[in-house]
Amino acid sequence: MSEEKNKEYFKRLANQLMFDLNDEEAEDIVKEFETLEKQLKLLDEVNTEGVEPMVYPFEDETTFLRKDEVNHVISQEDALANVKDKIEGHFILPKVVK
Repeated sequence: MSEEKNKEYFKRLANQLMFDLNDEEAEDIVKEFETLEKQLKLLDEVNTEGVEPMVYPFEDETTFLRKDEVNHVISQEDALANVKDKIEGHFILPKVVK
């Protein structure tokens, strides 16, 4: 069973993401989430019988996208020149999300 989406839930979630919500902000998010849930329920009611799922977001494939051209390449050493902590060619960041 899913957890109730109340003020405490969103404050706990915000804390896990390393920021705080006051009571007013948490209450605003609860109201917005309730609105979102109502809209999702309305979408569930749409009859999609016989409708093929879209693999691409446009009916015609987009042909005007640019081709990627490699024109300026730097070495891994140059890319990591200002990095404080690195291991085996990768930079290290502190964990910010559980």
